[in-house]
Amino acid sequence: MSQTPIAAQKGHPKGLSVLFATEMWERFNFYGMRAILVLFMTKALLFDKVFASQLYGSYTSLIYLTPLLGGYIADRYWGNQKSIIAGGLVMAMGEFVLFFCGSLYQSNPQLSMLLFFSGLGLMIAGNGFFKPNISSLVGQLYPKGDIRIDPAYTIFYMGINVGGALGPFVCGLVGDTGNPADFKWAFLAGGIGMLISVVIQFLFNNKYVTDPNGDPLGKVPVTAPKFAIQPLVMIISLVLLSFTTIGLLYIDAKVVNYLFYFLIACILFIAFIIFSDKTLISAEKSKVGVIFVVSFFVIFFWSAFEQAGASLTFFASEQTQRQVGSFTVPASFFQSLNSTFVVLFAPLFAWLWIKLGKHEPSSPTKMAAGLFLLALGYLWIAFGVKDVQAGIKVSMIWLTGMYAMHTCGELCLSPIGLSLVNKLAPVKFASLLMAVWFTANAFANKFAGLLSSLYPDGKTTSFLGYQMSNLYEFFMLFVFMAGSASLILFLLTRKLQRMMNQ
Repeated sequence: MSQTPIAAQKGHPKGLSVLFATEMWERFNFYGMRAILVLFMTKALLFDKVFASQLYGSYTSLIYLTPLLGGYIADRYWGNQKSIIAGGLVMAMGEFVLFFCGSLYQSNPQLSMLLFFSGLGLMIAGNGFFKPNISSLVGQLYPKGDIRIDPAYTIFYMGINVGGALGPFVCGLVGDTGNPADFKWAFLAGGIGMLISVVIQFLFNNKYVTDPNGDPLGKVPVTAPKFAIQPLVMIISLVLLSFTTIGLLYIDAKVVNYLFYFLIACILFIAFIIFSDKTLISAEKSKVGVIFVVSFFVIFFWSAFEQAGASLTFFASEQTQRQVGSFTVPASFFQSLNSTFVVLFAPLFAWLWIKLGKHEPSSPTKMAAGLFLLALGYLWIAFGVKDVQAGIKVSMIWLTGMYAMHTCGELCLSPIGLSLVNKLAPVKFASLLMAVWFTANAFANKFAGLLSSLYPDGKTTSFLGYQMSNLYEFFMLFVFMAGSASLILFLLTRKLQRMMNQ
């Protein structure tokens, strides 16, 4: 029996700092690149906004799908550490390929286009191995039942958002200068950030990222066949996956738009597997039903929230007054706001839920509130552009206020939803139901690209018969969509609570 009670241990293991720094630099890379992606597509590669929006949606959608494969391979063959380093190197390669794309787009457009899809495909493939494995190591640093685990994840979440705030700021400063030829420096900065992340993980994992007994975490599973971790086999596997993701992205963007149908088929297939399982009792199936319901509503949240990297970036670039004295704020800077607000507001929300005590709302109620706050953010910016004449730019306060409300909505929905899936999923289907959550996120991101393509750039667009000829009508689409989803989820809350408590 341990001499020191688990609850009495002070401080956190040094391994948490290592994981914090590894994840921070990876998020610096990812969000920095995302902040300038649609600007690079429209201003350097000269894609129209419709194609750029849809390609952005396909890219971010696939980003959510590959972790399902990367997590599976890590669990059975490579272990967390090798997967993190392999994925990080592939992502860094993706950024450097995009750097060359940004260097050649004028002199060699055909090669540049090949490099562009290759760079995005490498980012998708690498993310699949990096993202699911870094988070799973945090909890393993502590003994089971340790009261420090929840604060550890809060600290780790701050790392994500410090990187998410710094990335768009630095990449925007060096790349979003008003000269399209400078976008390449943003990709280079992202690639360097990714290499720093890999170096931190490589140098310090075995020394500091250890279990309570001092043994290094993330090692190759003992049951893994030896051939699977041969360097040549790993390299061939990564090359094949990268070619696959490049192909999947290119086909959806240029040949046939298949992703929506594929994602729907995935969710239906998983639902069939789970609900046809004879060993699940009625109460377990009821809880699984709650997961599917909240995952459906999450689609409406993220499809509106993820306009940040697409239509809202167009709005920041073209319709927002960004002059502060003699300095013009890069449009990409605004994507730092969400992460900055998370760092500021997360402690407040954590305190609020504890303070409410027995009056704390249920998880579905919190998620409905998140959708309501999202709708409120779009209502705020809709009034900011109402009756504004074409060509007139509006104050930065409208985007800033909207992002503040969206962040409050995210804090009500995102961590709450993930926690709900973990609590309700039957043990034998825990991974599969997490796949449902990520597939819903993938669907939402693809849908976000479709909605962004309706941006009324001097033309009238329409969605399910709703006509949009100006920005006010465009933003009101999200008010109606998120507001309706919020109201329906509020009305379903009691029913869902009964299903959860069976």
